[in-house]
Amino acid sequence: MNASARPTLVRASFFVLLIFLGAAMLLSACIRETRSARQAGGQAPNPPASTTTTQPQSPGATSPGSPPAGKTPTRTTPAVLPRLPGHYLPLWPFATGQQVRTWEASYRSGGHQPWHLSAQQTALSFTQGYLGYTEVNRVVRSTVGTVDARVTVGYPIPEGSRLATAAVIHLVRFGSGRHAPWEVVGTDDTTLSLTIPAYGAHVSTRMTVGGRITGVDEFIRVQVRQLSSASPVGVAPGVPAGGQNQPWSTTVSTHGPRGVLTIAAATGGHLAAVERFAITGVLR
Repeated sequence: MNASARPTLVRASFFVLLIFLGAAMLLSACIRETRSARQAGGQAPNPPASTTTTQPQSPGATSPGSPPAGKTPTRTTPAVLPRLPGHYLPLWPFATGQQVRTWEASYRSGGHQPWHLSAQQTALSFTQGYLGYTEVNRVVRSTVGTVDARVTVGYPIPEGSRLATAAVIHLVRFGSGRHAPWEVVGTDDTTLSLTIPAYGAHVSTRMTVGGRITGVDEFIRVQVRQLSSASPVGVAPGVPAGGQNQPWSTTVSTHGPRGVLTIAAATGGHLAAVERFAITGVLR
């Protein structure tokens, strides 16, 4: 190419570049106007493929499982029911911790059955009302602590001023706190004992009952009680006994539902129908 033709070629290339730049600017302006027109017409651009859309909720609406607006979820802890200490069985008057809780609520609201807070009255009510030993109607003495108590119950000797001892009843608090009621759990045996079956043993409907006795011309009667029944669930014929710390035994059949049983052995007939008694608790 000669030197005179080069300027002409440069000018032509420059004009072509200007035309290309102008066309690009015009195309860009057209694209911007098209997008603005779409948005003005209410058409929103499609969301990116990675975006998740959600439906708006009406005011006050909550998702499933969420607490109501403005409220903080609370956790409720189940109330612990009253329990007996140690290995003791609930013989009388309460069978379960739920019964204790129900009485405590009624006492706080209306003062119902306040005798549950007295170890002495509970021991007498157990002896006369539950076992049916109505002649044993006096508290001879008592030792009451914060958790357990020993109440000696007895009867007046005819034509005398002193009281005879029938049994020493052992009671414990059913639960804790100043409103925890007293529960009979057994007796402290002396001259009349009830050792068979052992305390807390599992028994069948027919069982052997026995222990030891010191006395003359005794006659031991055995009854089996259960809180769910107003009458005995088992009674054994009277068995003669006597001597110095001599063994005695008999058999008794029981009926009724499974649960805690109170076995009571009593002797008397000299000064009163019931002069001594002993109890134990078992499970059937």
